[in-house]
Amino acid sequence: MTGGVEDIDVLISGGGIAGLVAAAAFGSEGYTTLCVDPAPPITEESHQGADLRTTAFLQPSVRLFQDIGLWDRLFPHATALQVMRIVDAGGATPQPRLTRDFDAAEIGDAPFGWNLPNWRLRREITARLDQLQTVRFLPGRGTRDVTARDEGALVTLDDGQRFRARLLIGADGRNSPVRQALGIGVRSFRYGQKALAFAVTHDRPHGNVSTEVHRSGGPFTLVPLPDRDGQPSSAVVWMENGREVARLASLPRAEFEAELNARSAGVLGQLSLATQLTQWPIISQIADRFTGPRTALIAEAAHVVPPIGAQGLNMSLADLAMLLDLSRDGLGEAGGLRRFDRARRPEAYARLLGIDALNRTSQAGLRPLRDLRAAALGGLYGIAPVRRMMMRAGLGLR
Repeated sequence: MTGGVEDIDVLISGGGIAGLVAAAAFGSEGYTTLCVDPAPPITEESHQGADLRTTAFLQPSVRLFQDIGLWDRLFPHATALQVMRIVDAGGATPQPRLTRDFDAAEIGDAPFGWNLPNWRLRREITARLDQLQTVRFLPGRGTRDVTARDEGALVTLDDGQRFRARLLIGADGRNSPVRQALGIGVRSFRYGQKALAFAVTHDRPHGNVSTEVHRSGGPFTLVPLPDRDGQPSSAVVWMENGREVARLASLPRAEFEAELNARSAGVLGQLSLATQLTQWPIISQIADRFTGPRTALIAEAAHVVPPIGAQGLNMSLADLAMLLDLSRDGLGEAGGLRRFDRARRPEAYARLLGIDALNRTSQAGLRPLRDLRAAALGGLYGIAPVRRMMMRAGLGLR
């Protein structure tokens, strides 16, 4: 420590899932690592403010977890995703009129990925951080000031502590203080949507099938979870325009469940609400650049996409995997950060544009547009090489 400044290898601003995984990753490589976040992680489903969304980790993300010693903790709580099912219910009545299955068996022996609740991810990853002597996690501390220079990134926390890091990672959300401190702008796409996230139980087993039901307003997605009190269970992400989400969230339970079952088109039988409701704004956003001196942006500090096709956090972990790989040739050095920006930003932007198009298509309210959507899905699915290419692209495989 010099002049009240502590020197460390890596400082991660942001203790969401991506930031916590980054701390585990760099800590497992032996780097002295500090992770800070203004809010302590909520690690129980029933607590106020718990993140009731789930994340489907695709094969490349699972390989990263295996490499950094996290997968053994996560696997017992994970539910395999073998099939991605798309249901079009955009006809005159909210009933399935077209169903198409994308089966991971067509492109390999492994499932597409594994699904875990976000609140449980926070609990297991923070437990892993406690095992790593190289890592400090300071919840309740935020990033106040950043001065990024080639010799190091000087970070002042909101309690006045100062650190100089060889690499500063901004994983601090869509309104990233690190990104703002570096003067990096963003391009945003808005949809007027919000998402309701919650868990349900249902009559029929999910069979390790993740189902997206399309009608209007945005996709209604059911993602497999372990059984709850002996009943099949799934996580739900229900995207609608903001006014409709506010209306739905204000309904008494019985009325909400009636709307819920109408929107699900009965694909898993009768659905019953199993948790509280949480709301999340839906936007797409991408930073003008992903790096600065001794600094890299990952996750929502770099890119934000709607929750379609299990892309968001998997894109974030692809950022981290590349950053970790580049660090082996020099932690936080300018050449590696340039390569990171040149590789990750175009990839993220291409995925953002694809997801943006899918989301706008799923919002279609006019019947002719919904009919066109169903015809396009049916036509593309019927071409086997195209179907397999779409599955491999979604996984981030070549």
